[in-house]
Amino acid sequence: MIDLGISKLALIGAVALVVIGPEKLPRVARMVGTLLGKAQRYVADVKAEVNRSMELDELKKMKDSVTSAAQDVQSSMREVGSEFERNVSGGSDPAQSHDSAYDQAYQPAPPVYRHPKKNFRLKQKAVPQWYKARQGLRSKAQSGAARVARFRPKSRFQ
Repeated sequence: MIDLGISKLALIGAVALVVIGPEKLPRVARMVGTLLGKAQRYVADVKAEVNRSMELDELKKMKDSVTSAAQDVQSSMREVGSEFERNVSGGSDPAQSHDSAYDQAYQPAPPVYRHPKKNFRLKQKAVPQWYKARQGLRSKAQSGAARVARFRPKSRFQ
């Protein structure tokens, strides 16, 4: 990589000032800056594409390992199923051995305790509704226009 110090940059700037001239130097500097920015964005895009391809390769390897593990599990389940069938069919009474095997395999899960008033999605009110009704408190929110319409005196022509 090129090592650019302050002295080298000052020398390059002085040569550019002499060669290009003071009128065109700002325009040229702006153009060089935009070109450098485009080059940096291009390099960043290439790096991102390389990283994506590497991650894609890793994901493909992971997918292959997961599918092979799934096939291993499936083959072991087939072996267990065939062994289970041999054990079930090997007994003296197939119906009785099937029922006992079913009873051993099926064990219902114990019921889960749930508190009757525990529902975190529902907001509990601070004042009970029956207390509000007894005291004459407002139980429903009403807009200002609705309140005015409710308590407006009735006209004679209505």
